[in-house]
Amino acid sequence: MGIVVLTMKASVIEMCLVLLVTGIHSNKEVTKKAKRPKFTVPQINCDVKAGKIINPEFVVKCPAGCQDPKYHVYGTGVYASYSSVCAAAVHSGVLDNSGGKILVRKVAGQSGYKGSYSRGVQSLSLPRWRESFIVAEGKPQKGVTYPSALTYSSAKSPAAKAGEPTKAYQMPSVPGTTTQPVTMTQVLGTTPVEDTHTTLPKPSPSMDSTTSNPRPQPIGHRSLELDLWSTTTYTSSKNSPRANPGDADLWKPGLVLLDAGFVPKEELSTQSLDPIFQGDPNCKIDLSFLIDGSASIGKRRFRIQKQFLADIAQALDIGPAGPLMGVVQYGDNPATQFNLKTHTNSRDLKTAIEKITQRGGLSNVGRAISFVTKNFFSKANGNRGSAPNVAVVMVDGWPTDKVEEASRLARESGINIFFITIEGAIENEKQYVPEPNFANKAVCRTNGFYSISVQNWFSLHKTVQPLVKRVCDTDRLACSKTCFNSADIGFVIDGSSSVGTGNFRTVLQFVANLSKEFEISETDTRIGAVQYTYEQRLEFGFDMYSTKPDILNAIKTVGYWSGGTSTGAAINYALEQLFKKSKPSKRKLMILITDGKSYDDIRIPAMAAHHKGVITYAIGVAWAAQDELEVIATHPARDHAFFVDEFDNLYRLVPKVIQNICTEFNSQPRN
Repeated sequence: MGIVVLTMKASVIEMCLVLLVTGIHSNKEVTKKAKRPKFTVPQINCDVKAGKIINPEFVVKCPAGCQDPKYHVYGTGVYASYSSVCAAAVHSGVLDNSGGKILVRKVAGQSGYKGSYSRGVQSLSLPRWRESFIVAEGKPQKGVTYPSALTYSSAKSPAAKAGEPTKAYQMPSVPGTTTQPVTMTQVLGTTPVEDTHTTLPKPSPSMDSTTSNPRPQPIGHRSLELDLWSTTTYTSSKNSPRANPGDADLWKPGLVLLDAGFVPKEELSTQSLDPIFQGDPNCKIDLSFLIDGSASIGKRRFRIQKQFLADIAQALDIGPAGPLMGVVQYGDNPATQFNLKTHTNSRDLKTAIEKITQRGGLSNVGRAISFVTKNFFSKANGNRGSAPNVAVVMVDGWPTDKVEEASRLARESGINIFFITIEGAIENEKQYVPEPNFANKAVCRTNGFYSISVQNWFSLHKTVQPLVKRVCDTDRLACSKTCFNSADIGFVIDGSSSVGTGNFRTVLQFVANLSKEFEISETDTRIGAVQYTYEQRLEFGFDMYSTKPDILNAIKTVGYWSGGTSTGAAINYALEQLFKKSKPSKRKLMILITDGKSYDDIRIPAMAAHHKGVITYAIGVAWAAQDELEVIATHPARDHAFFVDEFDNLYRLVPKVIQNICTEFNSQPRN
């Protein structure tokens, strides 16, 4: 009997153990299933800024259409949290304009954000911001749990789905105070910590940057993503409704709760969260817009034109270190609406554009271009000198006067002219156009870069980004290159015994008179000089002097050497010591002055100069050999070889040499 009891007890114990193990296993399965709920990807709108979302890392779904310029992006690769999340994803290449899922991770703020144009989105530059984020493909990382519902820093969710749950943490209300929404980390007095399980690749700051082009300016209000606001006493403007914390003129903080302590407002003022309007240094241009105010344009199209201007102002990062912009309106006669120094940020510029009223009259475009050439780009009007001058001319239909001559003079003054023609003449209207093909005659290159034809006014907005990209491409702004500011000029001066001290001074005066005609600076024309006899001496190189007074003084102080006449060796020396150090973008001009026949061969050195693209002018005096001058000179010799019988007559050659240099420059192919 005892054995039976013991056997039964053992069976009961065994059954209990089986049930216990089975229960534990079942509980594990239940727990495992509970830990793996179905992940729902939250959706947001295109205008949601990363700073509005509290979560440090999340997966989110973006809608289509976030490529629109109204959704602002700041930075490249790493984006300021003031940026649209979805537009930044398009800019970075993670999404296209059809939308989709992305992975977003918050990172530390940057000291500077570089703007760029990529995949149809123009990102903006920004000096600094308190928080950044990066985006990657919407594939959840292993070991990381992502929220199915985002936490926003305001009670009203900007989610795309109606009824999507949101959270907003607020400090308790205190009588006489105004409560501001703050993040949980702000309440705890801590800063967000990056999830160590995340293995997102670190993007390069220059990721997918296609140009350094130009940038819209941050809009006028301050960000809502402030991390320093909590229970604070405010004083309200009498006539103002409840404003956001960034409206400093309406709401003035007393003490701010931060890290469980009180910080005086004076300490906070040293770290402004406002964007600083310095402008994009990669688009440093002085820009004049010539807008059509003629009666034929009508009020409706004039409003469209103003909106286009406002969009350009928004798309350019206007500021003292970047582009500056003024506007001239033309009709019968042109008038400056505002000049380059009137408005120095995009926000103020847009406001000024809205206030422009139509003048009426004819479409005298040629007169307007002449006005800009003579009046607009002056130092008094804000022209900086160091920035390329750009004029964008807008024409409704066609001009009522001629533009070719006025445009040529503008280009020779260093102005890069762009033409935008809207609703140009159709076939049966071309008989009324005073100057057929006027746009191609006006611009400096007929390759389509400087002229844009728009079929109708309602399509004008499509040209905003292409135009901004072109005017900011300073490497291609070749219209400001003239015969006076685009060359490296090397003088090769005969210092042989037959010249003599007095005549050598006359030669130096001739060199100075030629140099005076050019615009001399590090970026314009540069001057160098070599003196030769049997030997050669570099008097000064292209990079030694960068102002006209310094060049003229250097020429004046060149000492007479005396000796034989080895012109061939002198040409080789100049090629090696002067022109080898010439800038690739510069025209290379050699002006050789000699009074006699060379003791060595000049043919091979002359051929070497021509082969290397050095345009050679040969100036002969007294006993110089005409046949040698023609060999030295670039073809055709009649335009590059000159002779005078006396040193005192050298001054007569100055205008002829200058004329030929400019004629040759202007005759180069324009397309």
